[in-house]
Amino acid sequence: MRTISATEASRRFSELLDAIERGETVTVTRGNRAIAEVRPARSRTGRDLAAALAGIVPPDDEFEAAIVDAVAALDGGADPWADA
Repeated sequence: MRTISATEASRRFSELLDAIERGETVTVTRGNRAIAEVRPARSRTGRDLAAALAGIVPPDDEFEAAIVDAVAALDGGADPWADA
């Protein structure tokens, strides 16, 4: 993990994003104080969506069918409940 000042991050933003895209985590400082950690975004899947929604609302048949359709669209046809 590397550390970079906010000023330098601003000047070299494109390079910073390239490094993050390669998997690097970067700490951004201002006045010798860490203000942010920037890291690659976590890849999300339809299965993640199904798990998140299942924890919020108890699914009825219609709701579950809508979730299955949404996940299938995101995951190329995978049934989110297949491994459950």
